[in-house]
Amino acid sequence: MGTTHGTCRNGLAKRLPPENGLDLRQVAFTQTEHVLLSLAKVVEQRDKHTAGHCERLAITSVALGLAMKLERTSLLALYLGGFLHDVGKVGIPDSILFKPGKLDDEEWEIMRAHPVRGEEICRPLVSLRCVLPIIRHHHERWDGTGYPDGLSATQTPLLARVLQVADIYDALTNPRPYKHAFSTARALEVLEEEVAKGWRDPDITGLFVRLHKRMLSKIADYHPGTSPNLASMQDSLTHLQEFLTH
Repeated sequence: MGTTHGTCRNGLAKRLPPENGLDLRQVAFTQTEHVLLSLAKVVEQRDKHTAGHCERLAITSVALGLAMKLERTSLLALYLGGFLHDVGKVGIPDSILFKPGKLDDEEWEIMRAHPVRGEEICRPLVSLRCVLPIIRHHHERWDGTGYPDGLSATQTPLLARVLQVADIYDALTNPRPYKHAFSTARALEVLEEEVAKGWRDPDITGLFVRLHKRMLSKIADYHPGTSPNLASMQDSLTHLQEFLTH
């Protein structure tokens, strides 16, 4: 485990400029990584309700990571995880993905397989090794009742727990085929209710609730395009970093 983690960190560290900060304009993404990011966008754009979800999730996760004073390699992993976390949904039929009602048992099994499928899609790239735990484990629960592996508490990797909170909030505050958009206040209440149920990391969720107002005011200024725009996202991240680190 330690060797893999060290290799993972070293692989991402080589992609970053030597100075402090996370300047995404200076990160050299490979052609294969661009293809995967584009594939993730295709998955997102299949549903009008999820337009902009990846960009918002990437920014929010990195903002939360900055508040937690995570290292730059972790911030980059969160950024990439924001785009790639649901790439495994690429093979899910529209009849399941856009079903307005409750999924039956067979449909739910297909939906629950997307984290493992996403990990399989991204696994061949050594440079994404740090992102794989985010992709696989962003649907675990603090009490062990999540999926795919039923991990509990800190067994679930830290970065997966960080992205999970941002992912749930974004899903709550935007419409889906099976639900309307919740208000900010109601979404935060739901997050706190899920902490009380034992589903979410209480420390990370608590930090998100405390930071949400100013974080979201920055994120709301970002208007997503048809593909990841690293320069415009960097501007948003710079503003967030100034707020969260001072």
